[in-house]
Amino acid sequence: MPTGVAMRDAREQLFDAAERILLRDGPSALTSRAVTTEAGCAKGVLHRHFADFDAFLADLVLDRIARIGDQATALRKAAGTGTVADNLTGALTDLFGSVAVAIVALVTFRDDLRARLRRAGPSGIPVLTEATAMLVAYLTAERNLGRIAPDADVGTLAPTLIGAGHLLFADRKTTPPDTEAVRTLVTSVIAGVVEG
Repeated sequence: MPTGVAMRDAREQLFDAAERILLRDGPSALTSRAVTTEAGCAKGVLHRHFADFDAFLADLVLDRIARIGDQATALRKAAGTGTVADNLTGALTDLFGSVAVAIVALVTFRDDLRARLRRAGPSGIPVLTEATAMLVAYLTAERNLGRIAPDADVGTLAPTLIGAGHLLFADRKTTPPDTEAVRTLVTSVIAGVVEG
C-alpha cells in the first residue's frame, strides 16, 4: 500500500469500506486488514484514527445510527402526507435496504462491540432500538393527526413492524424483498388501526 498519500475524509472512507464488506461478505469477514485493503490504504491509517478495531466498529455503528436520526426527522415530517402504509413501507425499505441488517448481525457477532455500545447508548439492539423509536414517533404523530386510531398501541406496533421488517430483509443471500412484499407486511400489521 502506498504511504504518505493524503486521504480525503479517512473516517468516512473506512466506514464505507467496512459497509461494503459487511454487505458483500458478512460480519465474519470484517477485519482491520480487510477494511484497509477495501479502502485502498495502509493498515496504519485505521489505527491513526481509532484506538483499536472495536473502537472503529463502535464508531461505525454510531455513525450509521446517526443516519437513522436523519431518517426519523424526514419520516416525522411525512406524517399527514401520503398514506400511512406507504410512509411505513418507505421507511422500512430505506432502513433495511441499507446496511442496518448487516449492522445487527455485526453487533450480534462481536461481544466486545456489543458491550461498548451498551455503555454508550440505550439498551437493546443498536440500530433496531433507534429504528423502533423512529416508528413510535411517526405513529404517534399520525395518531395525533387522526390517521390511525386514538387507542392504537404504537409501542407495540413499532417493534412489530421493525421485527417483521428485519426478518423480511435478513437473508443476505437472496434478492431483497420488493416494495409490494414490504407493503403487504405493513398493511397486515396496521390493518386494525388505520382510519378511513
